[in-house]
Amino acid sequence: MSDKPKVLCFAGSLRKDSLNKKLARAACEAATKAGAEATYVDLKDYPMPIYDGDIEAESGIPENARKLRTLMKSHDAFLIASPEYNSTLSAALKNAVDWTSRPDGDEKSLACFNGKFAGLMAASPGALGGLRGLVTVRSMLSNISVIVVPEQIAISKAQEAFDGEGKLTDAKNQQSLEKIAARVVDLVRAQIALKARV
Repeated sequence: MSDKPKVLCFAGSLRKDSLNKKLARAACEAATKAGAEATYVDLKDYPMPIYDGDIEAESGIPENARKLRTLMKSHDAFLIASPEYNSTLSAALKNAVDWTSRPDGDEKSLACFNGKFAGLMAASPGALGGLRGLVTVRSMLSNISVIVVPEQIAISKAQEAFDGEGKLTDAKNQQSLEKIAARVVDLVRAQIALKARV
């Protein structure tokens, strides 16, 4: 673990103009403001097949899953913008977790998740802002040993929430996003300090 918190920001959407990609980029800026070394990554740059145990047995872990897992392992925390598809998380996000959580050689399962911190957010044109999907994401991550902060944000009418540069136009939404990012960064910083004393 480095001296400066490293936060990986991404969305569970593949669409080019995804509202959640805009939110993930905004979260990345908020994490940087909070003192982290923040990195934005697009899951579309890591295409992989739907998880299939037969594929894993015959061919091993797909190369893009290995690359994504290595990137995730090199960060202390995640800020995830999760779109809501039919009241739950997207297939893209679930599939990325399924592949990157698998054991590989000497590396145990959940190596890139165990003990990491995460902050959750969602953006949706709907009235609930993707809130229902975050319940599933929180449950999934908590069950694979990720420490998910209680703060979260679900932005409704998200097609109106960003300006032409992808910035949030509502000050309360921006403050909420910055609070989530700051909480995650502070927890990582405290963990770094604790390990330095051991």
